[in-house]
Amino acid sequence: MEQDKSRLHRLAEKGIEEFHRFTVMFLYLWLVFALFLLNEYVALGHQHGHLVLQGFAVINAAVLGKVMLIAEDLKLGRRFEHLPLFWSVLYKSCLFAVVFILFHIVERMAVGLLSGATARASIPKIGGGSWDGIAAVWAAITVSLLPFFALREISRVLGKDVLWNLMFRQSAKDRPRAFAAAGTGGGAAGGDAGPA
Repeated sequence: MEQDKSRLHRLAEKGIEEFHRFTVMFLYLWLVFALFLLNEYVALGHQHGHLVLQGFAVINAAVLGKVMLIAEDLKLGRRFEHLPLFWSVLYKSCLFAVVFILFHIVERMAVGLLSGATARASIPKIGGGSWDGIAAVWAAITVSLLPFFALREISRVLGKDVLWNLMFRQSAKDRPRAFAAAGTGGGAAGGDAGPA
């Protein structure tokens, strides 16, 4: 009986942790997609319904947030975590940009096939369909993901609570104590506190 309670407690904690991770990913992706769509809306001279586009931003953020969670659970992108954070952040941003583009292609093909189109006709023309356009979209997504993964990697090294407190709870005078509590000695890299 006690073992069952303990197992249920662990499952509940894991569920809450997963929900928190998903919420952070969803909010960040929604902000990025909403800004991309707002830019497109303004650039095209208000030719499409803005609220409809924002609905797509919410749906895409939710779906890609889940894709990101699954990819992280499969340990995708951990290849350079032993190197300086710059390389880990850059690698994850580049890799997840590719994952997002591939997922977008598969998603559009599935929708096209379900509506009766051929697989070839269902392939979206990303960036206008040229290699230059695809590279430009990949670069834009990569740059958009850099802040997200930079904060995630810093959180992984310092510890989630330390970064959260530094960002949202502590004043400048409290920061040296937070670094000392994290074992960083005032800003030098500390031990790995586990994935954020």
